Amino acid sequence: MNTKTLALIAHDGKKDEMVEFVKENHGLLKKMKLVATGTTGSKVHDTGLEVTCKLSGPKGGDAQLAAMAAEGLLSAIIFFRDPLGMHPHEPDIQMLLRVCDVHDVPLATNPASAKYLLLGLIQSESA
Repeated sequence: MNTKTLALIAHDGKKDEMVEFVKENHGLLKKMKLVATGTTGSKVHDTGLEVTCKLSGPKGGDAQLAAMAAEGLLSAIIFFRDPLGMHPHEPDIQMLLRVCDVHDVPLATNPASAKYLLLGLIQSESA
């Protein structure tokens, strides 16, 4: 059984929502290798899960995770985006989304789709 590697990213306005999602799905997430952008990763770590932290999104973390996706190192990405906020690193965000599409990396951008993504990863692991 291969351990799935899941990337977690959340814009500032969505970090509390990510923490709540992680707490609600702690049992599923502890079965995976987690990697996250800096601040999101530190908040996820505070829930008791092990997580490898990259740079914060605006400092290149989104690009680091996009590179991992392009290299086939990520099973999926959960990215709680704030669609109403302005983000100075928007080109990096768009690049990450494009890399997911080009390399067929599953991407969830809200808690509802993230739950289904998690369930799919767990099911594919046991198949």
